[in-house]
Amino acid sequence: MRYEGQIYRPPSEARSLIVQATIGCSWNHCTYCDMYRDKTFRVRDLDEILKDVDTARQLHGSEVDKVFIADGDGLIMDLDHWEAILEACNEAFPRLRRVSAYATAINLLEKTPEELQRLRELGLSLLYIGPESGDDVTLKRIAKGASFEEHARAAERAHAAGMKLSAIFLLGAGGVDRSREHAEGSAKLAGAMDPRFVSLLTLTVIPGTPLGRLRERGKFKLPEQRDLLAELRIFVADARPRDAIFRTNHASNYLPLAGRLPRDRDQILGVVDAALQGKIPLRPEWSRGL
Repeated sequence: MRYEGQIYRPPSEARSLIVQATIGCSWNHCTYCDMYRDKTFRVRDLDEILKDVDTARQLHGSEVDKVFIADGDGLIMDLDHWEAILEACNEAFPRLRRVSAYATAINLLEKTPEELQRLRELGLSLLYIGPESGDDVTLKRIAKGASFEEHARAAERAHAAGMKLSAIFLLGAGGVDRSREHAEGSAKLAGAMDPRFVSLLTLTVIPGTPLGRLRERGKFKLPEQRDLLAELRIFVADARPRDAIFRTNHASNYLPLAGRLPRDRDQILGVVDAALQGKIPLRPEWSRGL
């Protein structure tokens, strides 16, 4: 397999074959993110992608059961590209049961319902989408490129095509001044999007990013540890997905949690409250990371 630059994938795709179909991120304006700032976005030549799939077939064809299409927002590719890639994967990997990709609300809404349905028929069944916040003020500040309403409409379109969603929200993204609004809005958006999976990460302010420069100038302040836990509590208490697998096990978080919402809400809140009372140790700073 040939990869260009650093490759990122969700934790749940650790055992997946990664096919790099695009380079970088077509949006690449989010103020907190430095994942693709060293890449100029482009869609890879289709022949190159198909050759990579064939190489994987020769080496691991009988083993591959999941494929993740990288880089940052593979859904932006046109239907012809997607059809050829998915058809090649279906032919190359007889045990294939899932194809997934990162997506944005923008490129989800740019696809027609018929195009999304066709992609689902060919095996694209899971999209990872990171609103990061449900507070429109915060969404504008972090330059997410889409509003609460647009994220909700994008999720509705994905559901209509039969696709599952994994939604990611970012504790601390609202800063100190929008902490409560960010937490409450994120919980509300989690209900509106109704993802199958929902994860919370904790914002890490990376030097050199637009957000990092704002912090250096005193125009952004990350909430303190206890306030981040308070955001987590608000989210768990208020989020209303129908049945979502909930995780905060990413290395950026102080308090790893796992369960289902709404089924395990009370138990999860009990753990958060115990942490707020100092009865449960939190992940030390030295072991946190991106």
